[in-house]
Amino acid sequence: MSGRTTEHETLVEQVEDGVAWVTLNRPEVHNAVNAAMQRELRDLWRRYRHDDDVRCIVLTGAGEKAFCTGLDRTEHLGDGASPDEQQIGFGSTPFHYDDLGDWIGPKSNDLWKPVIAAVNGMACGGAFYLLGEVEFVIAADHATFFDPHVTYGMCATYEPIHMLQKMPFGEVMRMTLMGNHERLSAQRAHQVGLVSEVVPGGELRSAAAWAAEAIASAPPLAVEGTVRSIWAGLELSRSQALAQGFALVGLGTDDDSLRHGQERFASGARIDWRLR
Repeated sequence: MSGRTTEHETLVEQVEDGVAWVTLNRPEVHNAVNAAMQRELRDLWRRYRHDDDVRCIVLTGAGEKAFCTGLDRTEHLGDGASPDEQQIGFGSTPFHYDDLGDWIGPKSNDLWKPVIAAVNGMACGGAFYLLGEVEFVIAADHATFFDPHVTYGMCATYEPIHMLQKMPFGEVMRMTLMGNHERLSAQRAHQVGLVSEVVPGGELRSAAAWAAEAIASAPPLAVEGTVRSIWAGLELSRSQALAQGFALVGLGTDDDSLRHGQERFASGARIDWRLR
């Protein structure tokens, strides 16, 4: 499979051997999300739904200081000058709101291919929109996690709701209410379940590549069906998710995938697995 690299205004996209590397590329502002990045992420996620060259995605940030620090506060969003700007209560009533996560999250954009986050520094505020919709997180040992909303007089809502899918209630509450006064280390984030693996900074890319390539080696229909199934189990009640299981199995299984698996098993070749 041939590789390709595309530089967008705020992103760098590299695709090779079934894995897409998406780099948030605004290191001068700690990879904060502006209107251009919102549009580019939305377009990228939606395009990947139809790109058979992409079986797994790794999302990371440029540089070593930050993965993403949320909304770019140096770019004034919300004065009504553009329909792309985020506003609360625009128009004649307070009931219309364009949420940032509707643009930048892979699941919110109907992408069900697996996404791994490789966190290489600070991840705070609006970064949790992204971390809340990835399959799992691998962090460099210098990564930190925090939510500054309340420190600056803003109600923290969407971000901690996303984190409730990844962390225990008390940990989400403490991180959110402490604001800028406390940060979770990569090690603590691992202890509470937000992070699946912590590695030295210099090994972050290779660790994420190893996981992404392993996922990309499996039949894509089975992988995507599995992703949909596990998210359904998270978001629905147990009985509701199990009741949908037959449909998810039917959609996520076909003869080609089964044949591929059987041939792999019958070949006698065994994967050189790693203990985590």
